[in-house]
Amino acid sequence: MGAYKYLEELWRKKQSDVMKFILRIRCWEYRQLPTIHRCSRPSRPDKARHLGYKAKQGYVIYRVRIRRGGRKNPVRKGIVYGKISSQGVNQLKPTRNHRSLAETRAGRLVQGLRVLSSYWVAQDSTFKYYEVILVDPAHNAIRNDARINWICNNVHKHREARGLTSAGKKHRGLRVRGNFENKRRPSRHAAYSRLNRISLRRYRCCLLYTSDAADDLLCVDLGGRRIIKKKKPLHTSEYTHLTIYNQH
Repeated sequence: MGAYKYLEELWRKKQSDVMKFILRIRCWEYRQLPTIHRCSRPSRPDKARHLGYKAKQGYVIYRVRIRRGGRKNPVRKGIVYGKISSQGVNQLKPTRNHRSLAETRAGRLVQGLRVLSSYWVAQDSTFKYYEVILVDPAHNAIRNDARINWICNNVHKHREARGLTSAGKKHRGLRVRGNFENKRRPSRHAAYSRLNRISLRRYRCCLLYTSDAADDLLCVDLGGRRIIKKKKPLHTSEYTHLTIYNQH
């Protein structure tokens, strides 16, 4: 086995005496540092390389500190004005996981870089620490590399804020597969819009949001919506026939 295999096996045994000592020392060091700071090298080189990190120009590692636990409802004086079902200030859990929050905060700090992925490095009773891999899309070493230059496209701007990273897809529920999970894809909002849209593709029609009854033969009433079909224009022969009929 190579050196990275030994490191990977060592990180799997986090309850061992060696890893307990290393993680305790590292947590003490990370607490003294700023909330978001740049690292000279990854703390877990095997994990970083597994996620796409390369020790060359264009790759950056940032370490982010996230407070553990749920999140409070940001309301003034702890008063929630609304229905009973929406009451509550404490004991609320965010939709996104901690790793996704760490990626978003790192991407917001250095907006010129693109977030590739992230991984867990340490935690204590109050905080969790993650290292985020960022890529410089303007660097020639990245733009000329066929394995990573896909991230230089404009569609990958702030991909961490749109749930497109690995942590984002996890909190969106896209890790689950099967016939019963079709409403998760491409997103819950898109699935809801698709299943609740009225589509009449056979006829050209215009929608009038009126409440009058459709007593005309050319109209169809769908729950307060009046759909009026467009009449076809008369041909030249019909115009001639009408003109002759009116003259008689």
